[in-house]
Amino acid sequence: MRHYQAWQVINTAQGKGGNGGRISALQELNGDHVPLVGVDADGAYLAGVKLQGADLARCQIESADLRGADLSGANLEYAHLASSNIRAGSLWKANLSHSDLSDIDLADATLAGADLTGADLSDSDLRRADLKGIRWQGIAEISKANIHGVRNAPEGFVAWALAHGAVSEPGQD
Repeated sequence: MRHYQAWQVINTAQGKGGNGGRISALQELNGDHVPLVGVDADGAYLAGVKLQGADLARCQIESADLRGADLSGANLEYAHLASSNIRAGSLWKANLSHSDLSDIDLADATLAGADLTGADLSDSDLRRADLKGIRWQGIAEISKANIHGVRNAPEGFVAWALAHGAVSEPGQD
């Protein structure tokens, strides 16, 4: 019954901004190891949500506020996160393969150990992001991504990114 109510909160809030109880509902379901595959939280306010190890494959979380979110070890394969804000969030060891990360704000985020194979990072803000040990060789798109001040970038990443259209500009916070 508890899971039914949590899903009801998530589905009722679909397509609406704000939190609408989604943070608690998502965290409760994930805490009980319920897969969140395909969840739709476009435009949601989910700042600070803690979804470590969540199965969010094929989720729709575009234009959402996920500042400071903890998505460590989450499966975000084929996720749609375009135009979302995950500034200062943790995507440590997250599976972001084949995800749409275009126009996403990942400034100051931790991406250490993340799998970016097939990901679209075009127009993304990666300033000061921690890139230690990322799987980057198969990134699909990185044009116009801002990589200024990235930390712990794997050998060859910065040169490759700049050669494929990324930029390095201090920008404004």
